[in-house]
Amino acid sequence: MLMSNGKAGAPAIHARLPRGFADRKRSEIAATQRMLAQIQEVYELYGFEPVETPVIEFTEALGKFLPDQERPNEGVFSFRDDDESWLSLRYDLTAPLARYVAEHFDKLPKPYRSYRAGLVFRNEKPGPGRFRQFMQFDADTVGSASLAADAELCMMAADTLERLGIARGKYLIKVNNRKVLDGVLEAIGLHGEEQAGRRLTVLRAIDKYDRLGTEGVRALLGPGRRDESGDFTKGAALEPTAIETLLKLFEIESGAARARQNYETIRRAAQMSDIDVHVDEDIRFEGVMSGVEAIVDGSAAGLAGFRDLQELWKLVRSAGYNDGRIRIDPSVVRGLEYYTGSVFEADLTFEIADEAGKPVRFGSIGGGGRYDGLVGRFRGASVPATGFSIGVSRLYAALKAINSPVVAAGAPRGPVVVLVLDQAELSRYQNFVLKLRAAGIASELYLGSSGLNAQLKYADRRGALCAVIQGSNERGDASGPRVMIRDLLLGAELAGASKDRADYLELREQAQFSVPEEELVEGVQGVLSRYAGF
Repeated sequence: MLMSNGKAGAPAIHARLPRGFADRKRSEIAATQRMLAQIQEVYELYGFEPVETPVIEFTEALGKFLPDQERPNEGVFSFRDDDESWLSLRYDLTAPLARYVAEHFDKLPKPYRSYRAGLVFRNEKPGPGRFRQFMQFDADTVGSASLAADAELCMMAADTLERLGIARGKYLIKVNNRKVLDGVLEAIGLHGEEQAGRRLTVLRAIDKYDRLGTEGVRALLGPGRRDESGDFTKGAALEPTAIETLLKLFEIESGAARARQNYETIRRAAQMSDIDVHVDEDIRFEGVMSGVEAIVDGSAAGLAGFRDLQELWKLVRSAGYNDGRIRIDPSVVRGLEYYTGSVFEADLTFEIADEAGKPVRFGSIGGGGRYDGLVGRFRGASVPATGFSIGVSRLYAALKAINSPVVAAGAPRGPVVVLVLDQAELSRYQNFVLKLRAAGIASELYLGSSGLNAQLKYADRRGALCAVIQGSNERGDASGPRVMIRDLLLGAELAGASKDRADYLELREQAQFSVPEEELVEGVQGVLSRYAGF
């Protein structure tokens, strides 16, 4: 046989995935579905309703907000339609929601609370943990300027992580305000439309602090940085004094920690009782806010962000979430350009082993913030909005790392497999499958052409608990047609067991037994009931 390359027997196409994409198997899909169901329950508990938008939008509707502008189409997969209009695969779920809300604005209740899960696509350089296709699960409130909407999303994020099995103390919802950073950028001269490009470069650089550390960010704020692969990323080309001013954002946290340690020293010297965790967090908050106030002093935008953070903390505090679940952290930036106010990040604080076996902090699994200008792009007037997005694949990896019961369970068991030993009796075997399905039992007819042993091996690979067998002997039984039911799990156990065990004969009878055809359903149900909840 000649293939497309002209060589006999040679494969025409090499079966391989493009870089940055991944296949998913049944067990991962099942675990992900369980995880999404838990997230959905929390979101609905907070009053959010589902909505779905398509994966393709007009390119202009998505806007140019991605941090990676060194790639073709500025990080977006785009193509031209037959009417010459440009279309793109969505890069997040927020921009499509903004289009949806603007298009149906008069029909939707305001504030409009919605959630959605779906695949998004980034035309970015792939690497370890960086994919071009991945799933997000978002919740947004559109039409409310209240900081209570921002605070609520942070509380909901905390509740979601705990519902999924991440213990309190193993995660942190970190909150900042983009106006604080705007104030710092204004102080170093990066204000005005003509500096928009450099501001975005600065945002991208600071957003990589957790991954690159101080020196990596310093390089990106300066001339640029060459990564391990040799690729060079052009920097913001800031003056050294401007770079040091920006890096002070990362020193505020350590200053607050020192204030907390000083208080602890005084408490011990005075032999005072241990302080409550809420008081502890309030002390830390005061230290952080002192640092923020100092760094934005003289900037109207920065001071507005400072006041927003104070108000948000009051809401967090009154709800009792000021116990280490939610913290103000001025180093949080978020790399997307469209954020206008509060920004937040869900950070997992436990450690896992990296590729070299060294312990590393797991890090961010999601984030979000306020984007008051995104819906307004379609309406000519500002529409307040805030949202939170979970990186589903990243969260799944975290839950696997801690062996969360949500994802620890294996794949659902496969269907009962009805074997075909005589092609002339195919309709009879098909009738067995119909009876099982009518009783609500997932089942399938073997559609291959192999013999008995190969069919049993197939049933085992399908994860089936039992198989239904009928050969000529069973059909011609003197008492009437019968079927053989084989318990595949018990059969596998007996295959490796000693025949000397006391219950061997009893178990062998349970592992494979025959019933009249009319009792097929009951016989199969008996086997399945042995593994209820398995």
